[in-house]
Amino acid sequence: MLNFAVGPVQMAPEILQVGAQPVPYFRTGEFSALMKENERLLVEFAGAGEGSRAVCLTGSGTAGMEAMVVNFLDASDKVLVIDGGGFGHRFVELCRIHRIRTEVLQLHYGEILTEKHLEAYEGAGCTAFLVNLHETSTGVLYDARLIHSFCERNGMMLLVDSISSFLADPFSMEELGVDVMMTSSQKTLALPPGLAVLVLSARAVRKAERTDCGCMYLDLKLALKDGERGQTPFTPAVGILLQLHERLKELERKGVEAETAHIRMIAEDFRRRIVKLPFTLASTSMSNAATPVHPLHGSAKRIFEILKDEYEIWVCPNGGDLADEIFRVGHMGNLTIEDNTALLKALADMERRGLL
Repeated sequence: MLNFAVGPVQMAPEILQVGAQPVPYFRTGEFSALMKENERLLVEFAGAGEGSRAVCLTGSGTAGMEAMVVNFLDASDKVLVIDGGGFGHRFVELCRIHRIRTEVLQLHYGEILTEKHLEAYEGAGCTAFLVNLHETSTGVLYDARLIHSFCERNGMMLLVDSISSFLADPFSMEELGVDVMMTSSQKTLALPPGLAVLVLSARAVRKAERTDCGCMYLDLKLALKDGERGQTPFTPAVGILLQLHERLKELERKGVEAETAHIRMIAEDFRRRIVKLPFTLASTSMSNAATPVHPLHGSAKRIFEILKDEYEIWVCPNGGDLADEIFRVGHMGNLTIEDNTALLKALADMERRGLL
């Protein structure tokens, strides 16, 4: 199968080879050294400042989202959340479950965040801003500099889910005033699902260390303490952490900028060519990570099914009200221009067959 999903993405042979090895015992000095190097590189690649830390939780991206809520927000906070799609709405639900006072900035499908949207919340007493920087369900990338400026003016903590945009788009925690950045293993890190990664600024580290999060497994105090010796409080996804080390060392050799440039090249090539077929792009503000595609004829869900069943190509369907409206094409992972050509040829053949 040729994989254009937005996670899990197509993995490189070197990463698959590491995953095929026996999983070693991990309470050792060797594993601790590897974990410390993982943390150093994650902090570096996130553009975090001095005193920043990184932790890896065994769980999906939603585990990381919930860890952000329970470790950095409590009943004394009032958080502004952008609800612009399925994942923004998940943050709203998490805040409500944990009884965090929430102001919801509702955006319609495909709508771009503007200064005007934020005007209503100036001086509104919000203490934190919670955002999925790239709303993966709709393919909209929000303006990180606009959000940073707003948070700085209003003295707000900035918590960013960068699950699908980390490494795909230029990003620096320090430059953008981000207190916590979260990502997960199955996106641009191009690993199997199973790790949620949080990078904390020095201010966020101090806050996590004094917060009673009311949860054992997601308590970042424990993770930070054990991380000082290169370990984790509970049994981690050892095999994926070994793959993470291989991937981070590769990124160190080639450079994060080169990785971002490659993903951008793949994305731009696909977007330039897809509009020659009966499709439009479903957003005007896109991450390099993925392209939301709207078919001019037929069902997006049916297109996904035909590509999977008849052409052995995965794209990413949507759920809910968007199921028939858009599918998403990922540009992360071990993909090439030639892979784009294979997908576009399949879509052109579907048009020839009267399926589009």
